[in-house]
Parts: sequence; C-alpha cells; structure tokens
Amino acid sequence: MKKILIVEDNIMNMELVQDLLELYGHKVIKAEDGIKALERLAEEKIDIILLDMQLPKMGGLEVLDRIKKNPATADIPIIAVTAHAMKGSEEHFIEMGCVDYVSKPIDIHKFRALIDKYLGEH
Repeated sequence: MKKILIVEDNIMNMELVQDLLELYGHKVIKAEDGIKALERLAEEKIDIILLDMQLPKMGGLEVLDRIKKNPATADIPIIAVTAHAMKGSEEHFIEMGCVDYVSKPIDIHKFRALIDKYLGEH
C-alpha cells in the first residue's frame, strides 16, 4: 500500500481524490495547506504528492520549492493539481520540479493511469 499526500484546501476536491485513491488501494495522508503538508512530510514516508497549486497560507510553488530543497523529500514525485490551467502552466510546473500535472475537474480514468505511472503500478 502506497502513501499518497494530498495537499488540497477544497474539502469536496479532497474527498473526491481521497475516495479515488482509497478505491485504488492506497493510504491517503491529507493536508489542507502548505504548512500542514510540510509537517506531514516530516512525520511520514510519502510515496507521491498531489499538490494543489492554489493554497492558503503558503502557495503551491513555495511548498514545491521547499520540498525539492529538502534532501529528505527532494526525490518524492509531485503532481501539480490546479483548476487554473492556462497555456504554459503544465510546462512551468514541470520546470519547477513537478513530474506531471492534473487539471480540475479531474478525469478519473486519466487520473488513475497517472497515479499508477508514478507509483510503478499497472
């Protein structure tokens, strides 16, 4: 069972993603903002991170930067999640250190394939 950290401030989005991931057989760790996400990373070994880029208290790009600068967490794959997808956003998030990108609303079929890809599952 893989541990997936969901960093999402919208309760409905959090519940949808959590339900999907648990259905796929993964353990979900939740954080509703960037500060809590960094706390969770210090407490648990995480296999992959789903990071909403529009967060309160600390924006997604700052959270991403802190995760990538910390040797203990730098190698964890991070998938950017955002409702504000604009042309070039995907490339920007990947340049900043994300392995991939998901836009909201989430396409559940593509979502599962994406998660499996980065967890090495088929």
